[in-house]
Amino acid sequence: MFKLVLIDDDAEVLAINQKYLTGAGFTVYTAISPREGVLSIRKNLPDCILLDVMLPEADGYRVCRYIRSFSSVPILFLTARSSEEDVIRGLTCGGDDYLVKPYSLRELKARVDLLIRRRRQLAQASSDLVLTIGNLSIDRVAHKAFYREQDLCLANREYEVLLYLAEHPDRDITFEELGTALFGVYRESDRRSVMVNVSRLRKRFEGNYELENRIETVWSKGYRFVKGGI
Repeated sequence: MFKLVLIDDDAEVLAINQKYLTGAGFTVYTAISPREGVLSIRKNLPDCILLDVMLPEADGYRVCRYIRSFSSVPILFLTARSSEEDVIRGLTCGGDDYLVKPYSLRELKARVDLLIRRRRQLAQASSDLVLTIGNLSIDRVAHKAFYREQDLCLANREYEVLLYLAEHPDRDITFEELGTALFGVYRESDRRSVMVNVSRLRKRFEGNYELENRIETVWSKGYRFVKGGI
């Protein structure tokens, strides 16, 4: 169930939106002030934020900029201010969409659905580009591996060995399978090259318990990359 935080100083608007969106299947948290809203965002970690522009203490644009300092959650502005300047200001300060009052509740839900869907698609695209296992991350685009955001400075073959093993975790990878992945065609004489590259990779991991224990030797057969339990 997706979570929303609604920030608006109009209690009636909050109540109407909360009732409709709750009925649509969302978990909805409301706040009548910027301070209360920020606290709710930090506590509840919503999937989308609905933010009024005209608020006490600070306007929605200022609140949006502050939220952006700690969160990338989609922000939908809800406001009666409909000028082109207001819309542009809302989008350039960090907002993702701008809906002018009065609006239909069906359109409100449709826009919330769209923002959440886009965020999930971006997250999926990011996970396709970077493989993360514990504190180890492997950037498929840059061809680099990082541990706790520190570049491991792997050579090309070391990177290729790590990526293949990490993409096939918790199963035995034979010398032939790994050699074919590295060289395209495997000959028995390639076993030595496979072993040398794995050995070099392991040297990069020396002194770090989490990484040292990721690659296990499967006696006379090959290797196994341990994904969990480290």
